[in-house]
Amino acid sequence: MKSIGIIGSATEGLITALVLRQRYQNQEITIVDSQDIGNIGIGEGTTEHWKDFANFCGLNVVDCIVEADATFKHGTMFKGWTRKDYLHYIVARPYSLTLAQYPFFWGHFISNNFSSEQIHAPNTWKSLINKAEHPNQFHFNTDKLNKFLKKVCISRNIKIVEDKIEEVKIKDGNIQYVKGKQKHIFDFYIDNTGFKKLLISKLGAQWISYKESLPMNEMITFQTSDTPEYNAWTLAQTMSAGWLWRIPTWGRWGNGYVYNNKYIDAATAKKECEKILKQKIKTTKKIKFDSGKIDKPWIGNCCAIGLSSNFIEPLETSKIGIAVNQSFVLMHYLGSTDQLNRDQYNAKCNHIFDNARDFVLLHYLVNKKDSKFWRELKPVIPPLLKKQLAMWKHRLPIKEDFNHTYLLFEDLNFTCILHGIGHFNIKSIKDEYESINTLAHNMVKVELDNFKKKSGYEGISHKKYLNYNYFSDAI
Repeated sequence: MKSIGIIGSATEGLITALVLRQRYQNQEITIVDSQDIGNIGIGEGTTEHWKDFANFCGLNVVDCIVEADATFKHGTMFKGWTRKDYLHYIVARPYSLTLAQYPFFWGHFISNNFSSEQIHAPNTWKSLINKAEHPNQFHFNTDKLNKFLKKVCISRNIKIVEDKIEEVKIKDGNIQYVKGKQKHIFDFYIDNTGFKKLLISKLGAQWISYKESLPMNEMITFQTSDTPEYNAWTLAQTMSAGWLWRIPTWGRWGNGYVYNNKYIDAATAKKECEKILKQKIKTTKKIKFDSGKIDKPWIGNCCAIGLSSNFIEPLETSKIGIAVNQSFVLMHYLGSTDQLNRDQYNAKCNHIFDNARDFVLLHYLVNKKDSKFWRELKPVIPPLLKKQLAMWKHRLPIKEDFNHTYLLFEDLNFTCILHGIGHFNIKSIKDEYESINTLAHNMVKVELDNFKKKSGYEGISHKKYLNYNYFSDAI
């Protein structure tokens, strides 16, 4: 294989190009940039997998922040979902320490009825930043992030050509060429054409909907002006027919109302946002969607990445993280493109997609009754997840419960959300914790004391920290 063509220049395709360039130094990689295929978001949140991508590809974090108007993200703050607001944020140490996979810090917290606010360091909850507790997730201005990534692609000998693809020629189960104003011929094609799925759909890929498990099917997006301070987390606030996201980027906020259009229309959703935010807004997009996946992301000489392969509604901002992990999996198998490798890739991607579906579904297992939508909400829980939830009622999730590589969300993520929605039987979790070796109990005390001392300095406000370190005139 000599040449790879990435059709579409959305964020996920640029990520894939850089990952493949880092792995395959001598391949010809071309991005066909069709201007009518854009990104969904006006503000893009990441998971911690962005760090894996940046480290692998040697991206300078300061450049990412400055050129993409980035802000820091500790995690996602869930407001209104349950009686007490909670934060999904995974601290590497000490909370990730385990004994034979058992997360004894979480056993301690849950056994003692700690709230989410009590679990996390004060500066995290208050959106204060200091170097002792530096987030590894970000919010980006989507357009500026794309411009930055395109610049990096060009600097690494990845060719970008502009053309609107209007024809896909198939021969013997493979793509022979794609054509717009000119014909483009590659050995391997990556479909990054978004919901249109221009390439992979021609090869027979079938869409598998998650609509029975994930209830949302439409959203509006809009910008709001800059504010004196920023959250250091994505806000996910419940609304009458869904939820509202708010993402700060340097100089403005990106917002969206994700809802079920059986219960509200776009015009009414806009009015509800204006009432909540106490300001007039101008919507930038209305997007109808069906959360789901294609059955086979890799068919013949074509692999679908990003929205061409899957879409999980924006809760927990999994879009970029999934693309990062898809790209990592692809680079392992692209050296040999026989059917065995394609099957292996497809199986791994399906596990990634289903894992994200299950994790997002957890958030909707709440007992809200304050509107018709929330009263009638009854998402279908897939069989495996239903069994896991029954187990996790009486014990904490462990690594062994997640036996696939490159999943976005694993034991600590699930524990954090299950704690937030009040899923655990506290007595059972306490019994489990008290049965653990006393060495773990002693370590909890020592590590928590050290952690409190380290995070005792509350830091400065998020916006001041960004200004001093990244966006001042000195940069």
